[in-house]
Amino acid sequence: MLIILTLLTLLFMSTTTTKAESRKFTLAPLPYPYNALEPEISEETLRYHHDKHHAGYVAKLNSLIAGTPYEMMSLEEIVTKSDGAIFNNAAQVWNHNFYFATLSPKPNLKPEGALLEAIVSEYGSVENLKREMNEAAVNLFGSGWVWLVENKDGKLSIMSGKNADTPLRYGMHPLLTIDVWEHAYYIDYRNARADAVKAIWNKIDWRKVEERYRIPHK
Repeated sequence: MLIILTLLTLLFMSTTTTKAESRKFTLAPLPYPYNALEPEISEETLRYHHDKHHAGYVAKLNSLIAGTPYEMMSLEEIVTKSDGAIFNNAAQVWNHNFYFATLSPKPNLKPEGALLEAIVSEYGSVENLKREMNEAAVNLFGSGWVWLVENKDGKLSIMSGKNADTPLRYGMHPLLTIDVWEHAYYIDYRNARADAVKAIWNKIDWRKVEERYRIPHK
């Protein structure tokens, strides 16, 4: 009987260890209350955007990677190494985590220091940068993301990506993003994407963008 109990205990420990080693992603909580970004982004929009769409990508990703080599990878590794449905859901999880972290109810509305110098060097002014990103966001056909990135050569660039596309795939260092999927704005702005894009700048926190810019890019 003692031998049987010992074997059962070892089997249970082995199963527990295996489960503990597997990776299951969880929905990152919003860093602010649901109503904190009003009037630019309503509580209703955030509840649908975060609790329904974003949560859906997390759940779908977990179901897709179960029992695959991706189950043991970090989110960034999955984004850079996968394709198809796994990539789409992993990238959407990463993109949304990045997007929500960029916004703040009390943002610093102007870049400073080295980031400001880089923007002025590349675009002439912050307003010119905003104008070009707005144009890219409004003119992106269908759903997707518009990014401010640091290229491999250290220069700033604007990248438009359809659907779940992300700078991580191309070795670029993302600094900020505008989500132009309809679920990001349709409740508040209906089909007026241009109004939604213009309004989002009132909640983009340049302190966060500066923090990202200071991170060494390999």
